[in-house]
Amino acid sequence: MATATLDSVIMYPIHYQRQYNQDSYACHLYTPNRISFRKNCLSTCSTWKRCEYIDLHNVLVPYGEAWALQKAIVKEKKSLIERNEECPDTLIMLQHPPVYTLGTGSSVDFLNFNMEDPPYEVIRTERGGEVTYHGPGQLVMYPIINLRNHNMDLHWYLRALEEVVIRVLFSTFSIEASRLKGFTGVWVGNQKLAAIGIRVSQWIAYHGLALNVSIDMTPFLQIVPCGIRDRKVGSIKQLLGELQASRHCSTMDHLGADDSLLIKMAHKSLIQEFSEVFQLKLEKVSRPASYFQIEENPSSHLGN
Repeated sequence: MATATLDSVIMYPIHYQRQYNQDSYACHLYTPNRISFRKNCLSTCSTWKRCEYIDLHNVLVPYGEAWALQKAIVKEKKSLIERNEECPDTLIMLQHPPVYTLGTGSSVDFLNFNMEDPPYEVIRTERGGEVTYHGPGQLVMYPIINLRNHNMDLHWYLRALEEVVIRVLFSTFSIEASRLKGFTGVWVGNQKLAAIGIRVSQWIAYHGLALNVSIDMTPFLQIVPCGIRDRKVGSIKQLLGELQASRHCSTMDHLGADDSLLIKMAHKSLIQEFSEVFQLKLEKVSRPASYFQIEENPSSHLGN
């Protein structure tokens, strides 16, 4: 996933690294001084806007049903804006059963299988970007954000989503990730750990990001992920395993082997960092049972 789409305006190519002035908000947002940033957050969070949080992070939600939920919420938010009523942001966190998704303009040249006999379901969506894979062990965040309340700048928004993941990887797993000039997403060396693809309609952004936590990497071999041929896809579990092997670190053995623990840790950190980066106060709302026939992930029987 690598492109943002703005309804009725333009297909937004984002394969370049935006330069920010020293005093810009984005530059401040990406400050490495996390301690002072968090102290500032604690003193000002009472003024943060409300964000509804639908927590399905241990649930395998079929892609089509999650997509339908997003579109229903976007429609509702547009109605609220038209009526001049409060329009809080919404965050959905979930996992998907195995599925390949294509963006609006995705090329089938990046599929290494016959479309008439795919290994998993293939869905073409209205997000930007090329083909990607979703499956158990990958946490997917769908922020449905009214950019009028933040910054009406798609590049700012994409960089902010990247920042959430970069902070999660460093603060929770001691993995130093970065942006890669010319590409979107979050990288460790030449491995992409998080893919981002969004759509924006009347300045309401939806779709979002996918972070590879303990996902089976094999299905990625059937595609050219995000249309990038000379880069790899990685996961937190894989990187922790490599780190353990290189350092002969037995204390990391349990963590690297426990998929459910990795998901739990990543989920908790994603919520915290998302809240801080976007300055939103998350409030859990009930599961939208009317939208789904959902199935709990058998590998992740965890509470909150």
